[in-house]
Amino acid sequence: MTSEITWHKSSYSGQQGHCVEVSEGPTTHIRDTQNRAQAQLSVSGSEWTALLTALCSR
Repeated sequence: MTSEITWHKSSYSGQQGHCVEVSEGPTTHIRDTQNRAQAQLSVSGSEWTALLTALCSR
């Protein structure tokens, strides 16, 4: 499953490695950059958009 997913991380993450990677689409996938082989979180695209909207409005 993850081999078919195109992942990206924010340019704000820098080089510390303390970040997550995201694959956005109808289903958005989120995983820990340092533990890529571990489980990932998957949410609907609308849930991901709602989370980003809430975080950006703070």
